[in-house]
Amino acid sequence: MQDFPAGRLALWATAWLGGRASYDETLDAITGDAAHRVTGLPGTAAAVPLHEALSALRGLGERRLRLVLPAPGDVRGLPAVPGLAPLALETGQVAVGERVALVPEPIGSEVLQWTAFPLDDAPATPPPVEGTLRAASGALDLAMVDAARTLAELDLARWHPEVPALLADLGRPVRGVTLPDGTDALALSLLARGMRLAAVLDLALADAPGGAVTHRQAAARDEALRPLSAAVREALVAAYNDIPR
Repeated sequence: MQDFPAGRLALWATAWLGGRASYDETLDAITGDAAHRVTGLPGTAAAVPLHEALSALRGLGERRLRLVLPAPGDVRGLPAVPGLAPLALETGQVAVGERVALVPEPIGSEVLQWTAFPLDDAPATPPPVEGTLRAASGALDLAMVDAARTLAELDLARWHPEVPALLADLGRPVRGVTLPDGTDALALSLLARGMRLAAVLDLALADAPGGAVTHRQAAARDEALRPLSAAVREALVAAYNDIPR
C-alpha cells in the first residue's frame, strides 16, 4: 500500500510541537522500521538523524507542519523556493511548515532521506484552503460512485487480486498506521479510505500486465479517474492535517 511519510511527519510533529504527543511516541510513529536522515536543515552542515531534526524544528520555532500532495497542474500550498517544486512533484508529497519544507525520498528499502528547504527567504504563501473532514468525506464518496463503472470496466481483479480486498475494507483502520490520541474518528476513517483508494488508483492507472493499452485508451482511463484521484488527495490532506479541537 502506498506510504505517506510526509503525512506522518506532518501529523505527529504537529502533535508533538503542540504538546499532544510525547517525543518518543512521535519518533516511533514517524520512523517505523526505516532509518531517517535529514539534509539541508538550517544550522546543520551534514545529514542528521530524525530525532535531531525534530529538536531542530522546535528550535526553529515551527508550530505545525502541513501535508501537501502536489500533482502536475496543482501545486497549491508549495512555497516558491528554488528546487522545491520539481522534487515535490517527483515524490508527490511534502511536509510544509513556516520555516522549512521537507520532502521524503526512499534510498533503498531501509533508508528514508528528507531534503529540507529553508523558507526564510520565500515569498509569503498562505496555506491552501482545506475543506472540513465531512466535506472531504462526502466528496470522496461521490467521486467513488462516479468512478465505480470505470474501475469495473478495467477488470483490475484479473491482474491484481488484492483489489477486491482493498475495496471491501475501505472503512477499516489501516494496519500499522498509528495516530495521536484524540484524533477525530472521521479522520481515522477518511485516512483508511484514502490510503486504500490511493493503492487502487496506483493499480488502475498502470497498464495491465501483458495488456495492449493504446495511448487513447490510457488517456480516456486517466481522464475518467482524475476526479477520484483529486478527491483521494484532498481526503488524505484533510485527514493528516486535522488538529483536534
